[in-house]
Formats: sequence, C-alpha cells, structure tokens
Amino acid sequence: MMKIFIVSAFLAAIFLGSADCKNWALIVAGSSGYDNYRHQADICHAYHVLRSHGVAQENIVTMMYDDIAYSEENPYQGNIINQPDGPNVFPGVLIDYKKQDVTPQVFLAVLSGDKEKVQELTGHDGRVIESGPDDHVFVNFADHGGPGLLAFPDSILHAKDLEKTLMTMHKKNQYKKMVLYVEACESGSMFATKLPKDINIYAATASSPNESSYACYFDEKRQTYLGDVFSVNWMQDSDKENLETEILQKQYLITKKETNTSEVEEYGDLSITKMTVAEFQGNQASFVRMPPSPRHPTEDAVPAPEVPMKILEHKLKAATTYNEKRKVAQAITDLMAHYTAVDGLFQSLVGWMEKNSMRWYPAGGMLTFRRELSYKTLAKERRPITQWGCYEQAVDELANSCQNLKLHQDYYALQQLFVLVNLCERGYDGKDVRLALLQAIKDHPRLCAN
Repeated sequence: MMKIFIVSAFLAAIFLGSADCKNWALIVAGSSGYDNYRHQADICHAYHVLRSHGVAQENIVTMMYDDIAYSEENPYQGNIINQPDGPNVFPGVLIDYKKQDVTPQVFLAVLSGDKEKVQELTGHDGRVIESGPDDHVFVNFADHGGPGLLAFPDSILHAKDLEKTLMTMHKKNQYKKMVLYVEACESGSMFATKLPKDINIYAATASSPNESSYACYFDEKRQTYLGDVFSVNWMQDSDKENLETEILQKQYLITKKETNTSEVEEYGDLSITKMTVAEFQGNQASFVRMPPSPRHPTEDAVPAPEVPMKILEHKLKAATTYNEKRKVAQAITDLMAHYTAVDGLFQSLVGWMEKNSMRWYPAGGMLTFRRELSYKTLAKERRPITQWGCYEQAVDELANSCQNLKLHQDYYALQQLFVLVNLCERGYDGKDVRLALLQAIKDHPRLCAN
C-alpha cells in the first residue's frame, strides 16, 4: 500500500508540479495617452486571462498609467476593449502602480521583490513579486520599443538593466522558471545577446531585433487601435485552449503563424517551451470565454511607428465639418513637420560626426578621418548591437539633453536610434558620438528645448 502511495505521489509531482509551486505575474503597459490605447487594452485582457485560469489576485502585480478608460477622448467612459465588439476588459483589473509610478526603476524593483526600493521610489508601500525557488514567474510587457530598449511613460529601460536584474534574481534563487512575453518594436534586441540559456528564463517577443511590431483592430467609434497583433494572438489562444495540455512551444508556434506581420522570436532556455502554458498562466479551466473576433488582427494591422499618422488619417475621413477637417489637417501637417525635424536632428548629428570625429581601425592600427558617412545609409542599416556602452550612453544623452523630444514615447525618433547603433558599430568613439549629438541638439532648439 505504501509503494502505491509513493508511486502515486511521484506521478502527481511529475504531471502536476510541486504543490509548493506558486504562479506569480507582473504585467505592464508602458505607455500613456489615448493614441496608445491598445497597450493598456492588452494588459487589461492579460489580467483577465491570468485570473480566469486561476492565478491568485494577490500574485498578480499590474503597472498601467490608467489614463485611457476615462479619457476625454474615450466615447465609452470606463470601457476598454481589446478586439472589435469585445467585452469591457477594464472592470476588475487591480492596478498596483499608476501614473508617475510606472517607471523602469519601479518595474525592476517590483520584479526583483525589493519592497524597500519600491517605498524609496514611490513614497508608499507596494506589492512586489515575492517568488521563491519553487515558483514560476510570468512577465508581460506591452509598449513602444527601440534597439536595445523598452519605453516607459517618462523614461527608458535599457537591455543591460533588465539583464542585470534577471541575473541577480537567478543568483538569489528567486524563481524556478520564468517566462517573458514582450510586445514592442525591436523587442528581440532586449534578449538576442542578453539572455543566457542557462538561467531558466524563456522570452518570446513580438518582433526581431530590427523590425517593428504591429498594431491592429482600428475602431472607428473610438478612433484608435484596440490591440497589438502579437499580444492579441497569444491571448486569443489562451482564451480558447486547454492550458493544462497546451505547451508553450505550441502557443509560440500558433502565435508566430498568426502574427505574419512581424517575426515573432524566442530566446533563452528553450527547454521551458516543453512545459504547459498552465504552469505560467494558471492551471484552472477558464469559465470566462472571450467571444471570437469578427476579423483577423492582421486585416488592418499597421507598423507601430505609423500609428499616429494612421489615426489622424482615419480622423480626417471621419470628420464631418469644415472646422473638424481643418483641425485634423493641421495636426497631420504638424506631425509631418515633427518627422522632418527629427530627421534634421539626426542628419545634423551625422554632419558633425563627419566634421569632427575620428575612427579607430583596429585591423590597421591607425586613426583616420571618416568623410563618407551617409544619414540615409545609417538610418536604414540594421546592425546588431555589440557596442552597448557607446550606444546606451548616446541614447541617454539624447533623452536627457533633448527632453522636449520625449524620446521614450516618440515612435519616429525611436526608429532613428539605429543611426546611433550604426555609428557605434562602425567604431566611432562613444565620446565623439555624444559630443556630435550635443552639437546637433544645439542646432535644433525648437525640437530640443527643455
């Protein structure tokens, strides 16, 4: 009889996991503003996916600016949907960190379970991920991104800072397995060279290191996009699948197939994909079923950097009076002027690099002037980041010295950061890049006035 009990317990441990294993989740919408409606919609939907599958409310920490549901631009006050004609996903979402508390520093403190740091940063107590060596952690992030960074409402999270936190958590044995789903442009660059394969962490990203993610489901009444293709696809899969039998690899492959607008990628410990989705998103059968969307998310999908202009184009078509049309037309003109100004800033940077900088050729062992730099070439090239110090310091210089640009929430400017990547990768000294950047900023006082 004792042998039967031992065998039964052993099998239960294999198929059900340790009884001491808890599920923890940190879900983050890193943007603000009504044009970014979809990020908060994604995260509200994710919250209900986790709750409906049994993840305890006290084990889910949510970060969201919370300016969408009751925005003056929202014609349906208190209502957020993530798909056409979908249910309101806002009610019931417990938001732990709002407004100015949605920062990279708070995010990393919450993820690493540092209550004292949260208190120091926010001025109040806040819930954190209190996972232990037997626990599974699920992280879902939705927002803007750029090469080697994720954006927050008022600042930037660099890949190295996330890497440092994850490595520290691993050394402290703060989790058993961790899964990250990241929705952002160039999101693959956060992990491609930064996530080791031997620290029990798996990451799936909406895009490769050098391409945009896509927004979807434009709503004519709300005049904004309701979701992001990658996020919508994995959550619609979780809504309908039996998560106790579906493994992460299957969800990844389904999401990758359905997300044909960008290259969904995976990084880290791929052996984790043999585990069930339930082990990270909850192991209860969901009694809350999202109705199927009336259209596929890729039908009207657009690259995230094009969202502001696409929204204005929709508004122009919907305008019924002369004054409305004139107002939207002016907004389009202003946005195009902004794009031109951003191009001018980076063109000026390249010009100053041509005039003043010297490049080190390691093979030849000599310094030489570089005179054939091309802004268009530098903007189009998609080199992988290896010179992290040079690049990240240049990004910080731009963000701090050109604060009016609001780099962290400027789609177009984030795309131009490849100019900085490529200058650093071509061997230019980081100090020279920063000095040229400061000169370019002085050339554009209207864009960069602080």
